[in-house]
Amino acid sequence: MDQTLTKQRDKEYSIDIAIPEGIDVLYDNNILKIKGEKGEIARRFFNPHIEVAIKDSKIHISFKGKKFTRKIKALMHTWRAHIVNMFNGVKEGYEYKLRIFYTHFPMSVKVEGNKVVISNFLGEKGNRYADILDGVSVDIKGDEIIVRGVDKEKVGQTAANIEQATRNKGGRDPRKFADGIYIVYKDK
Repeated sequence: MDQTLTKQRDKEYSIDIAIPEGIDVLYDNNILKIKGEKGEIARRFFNPHIEVAIKDSKIHISFKGKKFTRKIKALMHTWRAHIVNMFNGVKEGYEYKLRIFYTHFPMSVKVEGNKVVISNFLGEKGNRYADILDGVSVDIKGDEIIVRGVDKEKVGQTAANIEQATRNKGGRDPRKFADGIYIVYKDK
């Protein structure tokens, strides 16, 4: 990514992010929409002291307030990171891999609608559920679960939901009962 920082005085601090080829960007009413070959992401960027604009095939983030602080600078760089993640998501997508691991009771995992259903975890009679967020797909192949999507935060949260659904809550010795679903691979 071609990124440039400008600092001539605190009042003129700005960040420019080049828009990659094949990606359409629209900024209207504090909402940035980015569309690429893998999908589309929209996110709200609002702060009364920061201005976002699209100029010359670049996204321009600039300070427009009276007093420039470290918090404002940190927020500008956070926005830059979010925008770069959005570009990567619509261009390449994000993927997490989880592994189903059991030693005592064979666990069965399936997708039903927008939930992952985990049956027979540590011999429990009831099922455990994990939410799948919008725009995220979950594929189960043998003992591997693959979570894919264009929004890095939603893909990561869905993988965390699945991992947390099999947390050992019963006070069993984790050295002996290591059953669960664990994240083994993260994209970038």
